[in-house]
Amino acid sequence: MKVIVDLCVVPIGVGVHLAPYIAACETVLTEAGLKIQLHPNGTAIEGEWQPVFQAIDACNQAVYGMGCPRIYTTVKVNPRTDKEQILEDKVASVRALL
Repeated sequence: MKVIVDLCVVPIGVGVHLAPYIAACETVLTEAGLKIQLHPNGTAIEGEWQPVFQAIDACNQAVYGMGCPRIYTTVKVNPRTDKEQILEDKVASVRALL
């Protein structure tokens, strides 16, 4: 099943400069072959259910591997069964009304 996910990984206990940890997650997602779109408060991900959630786990493992003692991760999941939808479709439908 195809899914669109909004992922936010917040490393805790590593100070206020989080960009290296977010970059590590972006690398994991890219290497997983997923379509991603970084935004100011997280990353939108498009892909099949299993690879997406495996990549989310890999993101957390990468951040732990950088010495982070704690992570707060939020995941918003938007699957559809009535049609396939891509990230651009969701944005375009709103922009068409503006």
